[in-house]
Amino acid sequence: MKVLSVVLCGGAGSRLWPLSREQYPKQLLPLMGESSLLQDTLKRLEGCGLEQDFEKAPALVVANEEYRFLVAEQVRAIRSSQARIALEPCGRNTAPALTVAALLCREDDPLMVVMPADHVLGDLAAFQRALRQALAHAAEGRVVTFGVVPSAPDTGFGYIRRGAPLPGGGFDIQAFVEKPDRVTAASYLSSGDYLWNSGIFVMRSSVWLAQLGARRPDMLSACEAAVAEGASDQDFIRLGATAFAACPADSIDYAVMEHLAGGAGVVVPLDAAWSDVGSWGALWEIGAKDGAGNVLRGDVLALESEDCYLRSEHRLVACVGVRDVVVVETPDAVLVAHKDHLQSVKQLVSRLKQEGRPESDAHRKIFRPWGHYDSIDAGHRFQVKRIVVDPGARLSLQMHHHRAEHWIVVSGTAKVTMGEKTLLLTENQSTYIPLGVAHRLENPGRIPLEMIEVQSGSYLGEDDIVRFEDNYGRS
Repeated sequence: MKVLSVVLCGGAGSRLWPLSREQYPKQLLPLMGESSLLQDTLKRLEGCGLEQDFEKAPALVVANEEYRFLVAEQVRAIRSSQARIALEPCGRNTAPALTVAALLCREDDPLMVVMPADHVLGDLAAFQRALRQALAHAAEGRVVTFGVVPSAPDTGFGYIRRGAPLPGGGFDIQAFVEKPDRVTAASYLSSGDYLWNSGIFVMRSSVWLAQLGARRPDMLSACEAAVAEGASDQDFIRLGATAFAACPADSIDYAVMEHLAGGAGVVVPLDAAWSDVGSWGALWEIGAKDGAGNVLRGDVLALESEDCYLRSEHRLVACVGVRDVVVVETPDAVLVAHKDHLQSVKQLVSRLKQEGRPESDAHRKIFRPWGHYDSIDAGHRFQVKRIVVDPGARLSLQMHHHRAEHWIVVSGTAKVTMGEKTLLLTENQSTYIPLGVAHRLENPGRIPLEMIEVQSGSYLGEDDIVRFEDNYGRS
């Protein structure tokens, strides 16, 4: 039985601002532990008895092109064998993403375990037990979804009404139900016949393509064209941009699942401490709490405070005498909100966008394919950055029209190309890059290169870069 993990790595997660931002969304963040949600999802089949060697087990990630290097680095960090990464040139919801994955693995026709990259499962053993039931049904040609056993009359989730029980576990799908009001949700909970819609699926690639082709041939045709027009680029599979942009946008549920009948669709109950991590309130609910009901992450001190979510990413956060609040600190923004008003965080992000605030889009620390930089100070005609270059990596050969740069090596070794000259710099050594001179920075060593860059000039924006040559395909 050949099994393929298909991880759908889309979404922005704006309700988790200021930690989740457009350029670094929630699935790439370590919200619950040391690993990111994407990495936890990729490891979800580990120890399931399906693969002899997890690190070499097949996996396919479908991600937005904008996150390609971040995704690749996170995959590399946990696997000795890179997963295949298919890049969407634009967002088209989950049904086209799954269709692209099914087309890319059509030849082997594996059982695809389709998982969003931004969910949390607290009980992996329970998930793996449910997965074995789902795989058995999927091997017989059914499309399987997981229905989370509800713990409350939640109005934020869609529901699945289960039908007749099936041999080996699971139920026929009787109906999909939109998000209910509070009274209706309470009736669903008391009946015991309804499950939360998890968005996790299992099916053969050929079965999905047949079901989609019968209902949305326009979507299937567009995805086939996008795959046919695509090309491999370094570690990535790039889809044809024009064909994929012409693809209709729709979810897996709307495109196929809601139309399955006659035993073609199966729901397997899942009681595995599941969360879609849709808000700071959800993180408080699933987090480890102290005796006062507080979830504390980072350098946090709480006195006479109860039922709070307090998180520090950069400096001490101290709270006294507060209750039912969320405080999230990052180097460039702090969120303070009552738990009853967390649904308004998304509106706050929209307002930041309308006002052109950079905090809506990116963190102070910016990740690049070669490493990262952190803008630690800025003023009139100057900016200071802390730059870290990964071993063996190098920046593009580039030039600036409006700024000069001073580079000071803090640790590691820097290979600097400046015009026709090349030099090596080590700890405590420095150099100066005049305005208008072509230059490149490389790390030829085996440890990260850390340096301080001081920029000076009339314009210091990131768009003042003319690239002559780049290892990462950036223009």
